[in-house]
Amino acid sequence: MKIEKFAGKINIKFNDIGLLEKALTHRSYVNEHGGSYWDHNERLEYLGDAVLELVVSKHLYNKFPHEKEGILTAYRSALVNTQTISLASQKLGANDYLRLSKGEAKDTGRARDFILADVFEAIIGAVYLDQGYEMAEKFIEKNIFHLTDEVIKQRLWQDSKSYFQEKAQEVVSITPVYKVLEETGPDHDRKFKVGVYLKDELIAEGEGVSKKESEQAAAQKALEIKEWN
Repeated sequence: MKIEKFAGKINIKFNDIGLLEKALTHRSYVNEHGGSYWDHNERLEYLGDAVLELVVSKHLYNKFPHEKEGILTAYRSALVNTQTISLASQKLGANDYLRLSKGEAKDTGRARDFILADVFEAIIGAVYLDQGYEMAEKFIEKNIFHLTDEVIKQRLWQDSKSYFQEKAQEVVSITPVYKVLEETGPDHDRKFKVGVYLKDELIAEGEGVSKKESEQAAAQKALEIKEWN
């Protein structure tokens, strides 16, 4: 079976392979093909999210014995955010085994990232229920822990907007200002282009589906342009 092939890829022999199948099943698939609320992955995602947070918290607590809890929380947020765990899900090859509606299957980009992130957490939930805490911990260790040093080195634990403001004030004694340059699309699918300025100088532009996301993208580009990252 296809689902057993995926179990082999992640090197886990499930007692109940149905748990893994459910972890890879999006709500839209159930709605399109029939089934009940209990047949998709959202409850497993809920469980996996809690296990992921606990395992990563323990890892960071042990790795940084002299770091304060506020910094550890920021590190953890960077390690378990949508972008990070979506990438981990992609590397596992989960994309090829997702059960989605025809409509959802066409989505790419950020929409698919959210789905893959949810699936990663659901897989953790499935592993935890089927194999126990230690196996779930090993799964997370294998797929997430190695990213820790890069998160610290690249300061991914600190959001780009905050870091750009910190560097701008430190280097040029200016507080950055963000301005919306363009809004496009209907109300339900709005897109924003935002510029970040130092005084009257436009440093960089960023785009996203919200002003906040666009500001973060602009700040990240500005850090690269200024070589402050």
